[in-house]
Amino acid sequence: MRRGTIVGIAAGAVVVTAGAAFLAVGLSSSDHGPPDAAPEATSTPLPSDENGAPELDATALADAFLDEWVEDGRVVRHDEGGDTVSEGQAYGLLAAVVADDEDAFDEIWDWTTTELVRSDGLMAWRWDDGAVVDDEPASDADLDAARALVLAGDRFGRDDLREEGVELATVIADRLTVQTERGRILLPGLWAADREPYAYNPSYASPVAFEVLGEATGDPRWAELQAGSAAVTAEILTATDLPPDWAQVHADGLIEPMPGPLGQGDPVQYAFDAPRLMLRYAESCTPEDVALAALPFDALDREKDISSRLDLGAGPLSEEQSALGFTARAAAAQATGEEVASTTDMERAAQLTAEYPTYYGDAWVMLATAMLTDDSLGGCGKAAV
Repeated sequence: MRRGTIVGIAAGAVVVTAGAAFLAVGLSSSDHGPPDAAPEATSTPLPSDENGAPELDATALADAFLDEWVEDGRVVRHDEGGDTVSEGQAYGLLAAVVADDEDAFDEIWDWTTTELVRSDGLMAWRWDDGAVVDDEPASDADLDAARALVLAGDRFGRDDLREEGVELATVIADRLTVQTERGRILLPGLWAADREPYAYNPSYASPVAFEVLGEATGDPRWAELQAGSAAVTAEILTATDLPPDWAQVHADGLIEPMPGPLGQGDPVQYAFDAPRLMLRYAESCTPEDVALAALPFDALDREKDISSRLDLGAGPLSEEQSALGFTARAAAAQATGEEVASTTDMERAAQLTAEYPTYYGDAWVMLATAMLTDDSLGGCGKAAV
């Protein structure tokens, strides 16, 4: 078991050995957890080949996501009560880029700017029943939206979209980043800006988004974010078998896994946030990033089936499975050069979303396919391995 300097002094978790994996105890609901009752099959089924097997085509999956989950520019979480979150709007924008659908992109961005964009340019996190119900921004959503705007500007030859992406990127760098001894890191929200140690979500870091926005803005802070995020990610992945959904980073560089963004809620676990880390690093064009994505593969590959919730030593904490979990192992497998294993897990993820459709599962099967197989989102995918 790998060891490092990360420590696990977090409520709801028991440290097994200093600097090693942590045993999480107790469970609570997650915003992205499996619904109490799975919704009926989607009206727009995921694409399949002539034998009925899931078709891992990024464009087809993006079209299916836009058809099933977007209504008049709003990404509707049908399986979670019909609300909308800024993260979903960002996923819709990325889907429109993958699908090369300028009309869908404009419709989604128009709804977003009308309903979610705050006076400072960031997006309110949650909208429900006709109004914003939580105006706190979530940095992963703003980061993905800025990336999508810049990419769409290039894809569709639209200076207006590129400029809006640059403007959003500048606000993110100004208000949602902070310097630590590990380097510059991305804060999860404005609420974390004046709290030290700083709340940190490892899965929000996106090397490709940092690269895209750095090139678009010319702002050196994006290169600093790339370096600082890589340093924190490397420390986490050399100290534990799996990354936690949430952590905190002290100004002096000390990193601690946490049971939630404020040390409350879910226990320390690898569940519905952390798996995105492998996908975001596996799509990078930088070999060192891809190598980080490969580190969790051995732990994830101990069992054929992956629980949707694991402790940081890869022990199961639930019986449910999630599509995101299989896409993350697919990313780690691809990063190690295990192409057959990667394809198998992507097919299992797609099949799982076909049988138990969810907004989050469909989004990440679509995004993972694009991230791992082509360059539509600005990354390198297989070409980097």
